[in-house]
Amino acid sequence: MDRLILPIHYNSLIQGFIYANLDNLISDSLHNKGVAFGKRQFRFFTYSRIYGRYFINSETIEFTGPLKLHISSIHEDVLESFVKHLLIKGKIELGSQQCELLRIDVEEKPKFARPIQVKTLSPITVYSTLTAGDGRKKTYYYSPTERDWEIQIFTNLWRKSQALGMGSSDPAYLAGSRIRPVKVGKQDLRIMKYRDTVIKGWTGIYELDLPEEFFYLAYDAGLGAKNSQGFGMIALL
Repeated sequence: MDRLILPIHYNSLIQGFIYANLDNLISDSLHNKGVAFGKRQFRFFTYSRIYGRYFINSETIEFTGPLKLHISSIHEDVLESFVKHLLIKGKIELGSQQCELLRIDVEEKPKFARPIQVKTLSPITVYSTLTAGDGRKKTYYYSPTERDWEIQIFTNLWRKSQALGMGSSDPAYLAGSRIRPVKVGKQDLRIMKYRDTVIKGWTGIYELDLPEEFFYLAYDAGLGAKNSQGFGMIALL
């Protein structure tokens, strides 16, 4: 089709599109179980915003011409299943609209360096759930200018590594690591909705200084929280 009209906040549609194009067993396991660590479940995939020409109406975003979507995961079987389904169908269906599949590119594993600069393909979100004096819970979203933003990202990365049984069990293993905003301003704040939840995240360019295995974990699974809802995808500059 020549144009694709989606809700402005379309992350849940992309997520549903991914689950719908996986083998049933893989989709069910990924959606319903993930990989557990304590009370948390990690699904270890993420995806970008849709890239292409667009303009925004009051409640919708209208794309025209060729579009691009990036998807990554640490699970090779997830990516293989996804590609297989798309090649068989030869089309992409979002909501009730269909788009022609032009091509699928498989990117090479990036060369590791320390430090290394990356750009966001979807906003990075970092938050804590706090309890107010009246007992109500409140979500606090961190800014890259806050020290706790980096600390929360490291904590999240370490939990992901432990869920996978990789690396040291001591969080101090990440001592000396850094995630530094390089080109990030007020214009990089993104306030988005995933279904009925308002989520704040940040785009921009960042410098990562991480051990090799943690860099590739961040690259494949995303930085920060809510990766499987379309947050935290990065690419090398």
